[in-house]
Amino acid sequence: MDAPRSTPRTVNCPRCSTAVAWVADNHFKPFCSERCKMVDLGAWANEEYRVAAVEQEDEVEDSREPGES
Repeated sequence: MDAPRSTPRTVNCPRCSTAVAWVADNHFKPFCSERCKMVDLGAWANEEYRVAAVEQEDEVEDSREPGES
């Protein structure tokens, strides 16, 4: 088993790139603050981020109304 680290691991805040210590006391991880966390949540809510997907042919057919070609 690994020995505990003497210095905590750091990551960059996904919103502002500030270095953030990855410790249990940080309630906003991976963000540096509540502000960055809420700004990121707002971006998701406004659909500024999208998960890439390829639409399958059978999904296109299933989404049509009955009687459409």
